[in-house]
Amino acid sequence: GGGWTLAAKIISGASSSWLYDSSWWTERSAPIDPSPDLSEEEAIAVTDAIAADHDLQVFFFSPYFSSAEKRDGLRRTISGADPELVNFLDLLVEKQRMPALFQIRKRFDELWDEAHERLEVTLTSAVELDPAVVASVGAEIERKTGKTIELTSEVDESIIGGLVLRVGNRVLDASIHNRLERLRREVARAA
Repeated sequence: GGGWTLAAKIISGASSSWLYDSSWWTERSAPIDPSPDLSEEEAIAVTDAIAADHDLQVFFFSPYFSSAEKRDGLRRTISGADPELVNFLDLLVEKQRMPALFQIRKRFDELWDEAHERLEVTLTSAVELDPAVVASVGAEIERKTGKTIELTSEVDESIIGGLVLRVGNRVLDASIHNRLERLRREVARAA
């Protein structure tokens, strides 16, 4: 698949502040087409393994180990993985950008979801909602957005009542806690 190759080209040609510059992502995110033949499972497994293992984080993120040692360790660790994934991770090690791996993974996941018209939705309530209500909210969001959603329902008693709906980057906070907080700020300004 061309996605990892493209990602590697992006990483190798970017300036040192590429990851933190939102205009850089805006300018370059449109042409990325994560094709279905990418080994998404392998990429997830690698980043999850590094996230879960403190020793791996120390090895890959610490300046104590040389790039050559890191590259050798990487090749031995994921020798049977998709060659494009291995090359991509090898490039991150070579360019000393392994600490950005989790941010890269997050952005790749966002682009993947966008390309496949998927949307992450989190519905937070003060009490557990009836599954039929959750399904109804999910169906309405799918209808309005035209995208397949992955709905997660959470309970957070601190919101007191109402709902907080997170759809992608947007948040609709219709909680009682939020209403009380706004009222408190208005009273404080009036005083």
